Amino acid sequence: MKAQRAVAEPAESDQKAGIPHALAHNPKDNVAVVVVEGFKAGTKALVVVTDNNTSFTITAKHDIPIGHKLALTDLSEGDTVIKYGQDVGRMIGAAAKGEHVHTHNMKTKRW
Repeated sequence: MKAQRAVAEPAESDQKAGIPHALAHNPKDNVAVVVVEGFKAGTKALVVVTDNNTSFTITAKHDIPIGHKLALTDLSEGDTVIKYGQDVGRMIGAAAKGEHVHTHNMKTKRW
């Protein structure tokens, strides 16, 4: 008989314990990277800024896969996406604060 492994889901208590749901690297960033599995719309996410160890909360408007970006401000088509305090691309579609940012609405400026 094979043992079943329980899949841990992010708990409400994680936020109280200071476990971040998303990380921004620089206070200038307008996106943060989701760092937990099972990030769902409606989550009051704890976002930590790693450069200065500050934090804030933002409510997610979309389910967002781990490793994808969360909009920290309203972003319009043509806006520059800032991550690591640097220009990492431009928006090709809009994303409101709390929404998913990835290849469907953001592209690199390199090509």
